[in-house]
Amino acid sequence: MKTKITALLLSAALVLSGCQAIQNASNKAKLGTGIGVGGAAVGAVLGALLGGNNKGKGAAIGAAVGAVAGTTAGLIIGNKMDKAKKAAEAAQAEAEVYQNEQGYDYVKVTFPSGLLFGTGQDALTAAAKKDLSTFAQGLTDDMDLYIVGFSDTQKFKGATAAQSKVKNQQLSEKRAASVGNYLAKAGVPQARFKSVIGQGEDSTYPTFEQNRRVEVYVYPSDDMIRAAEAEASK
Repeated sequence: MKTKITALLLSAALVLSGCQAIQNASNKAKLGTGIGVGGAAVGAVLGALLGGNNKGKGAAIGAAVGAVAGTTAGLIIGNKMDKAKKAAEAAQAEAEVYQNEQGYDYVKVTFPSGLLFGTGQDALTAAAKKDLSTFAQGLTDDMDLYIVGFSDTQKFKGATAAQSKVKNQQLSEKRAASVGNYLAKAGVPQARFKSVIGQGEDSTYPTFEQNRRVEVYVYPSDDMIRAAEAEASK
């Protein structure tokens, strides 16, 4: 039986308080691969989260970040996120460490679509499956995952701009779902998938190739934070 993961929407509260507030959304239509994909509007929230100049480990977000990040709990979580970053890099993905508003590290992992899929396809290549398996092996059960698929703005042959936009939205959703399903197959627990969405057409980067991608955000779960804070208080 295929693993079925209920899609969750990333609420605006996530931006304000890291991964403390995750809101269950109503079930969306399941794709053939088994993962349900949430609404594209969530991408705007993720965009707001990463839209500022908060790149790089140690970046300050909010007045209290420095105090929290310097605690033992912050260091414990930072060490775990460093391992997730290394796992992503071993899987040939780009990985950047950021901090949420609590001052805790999280990792943005970018898989270019050229490493994962054939042109216009949502089925993972054999090489992609190997890379995703490598990535999954470096994750721990106390990490939460948010998966976002993007497409470029190129038109489909014989389709209007509006029709192409719909097709690109669907393609981005299916690609996000393919990545999520394979990570689940590779051993990532169902409970760790907090959101699997397609953002559709994107023009953030200067080339079509860069805009065709799947991003995986690796966050410390509430369990990881509680455990780190408990250890730090000893």
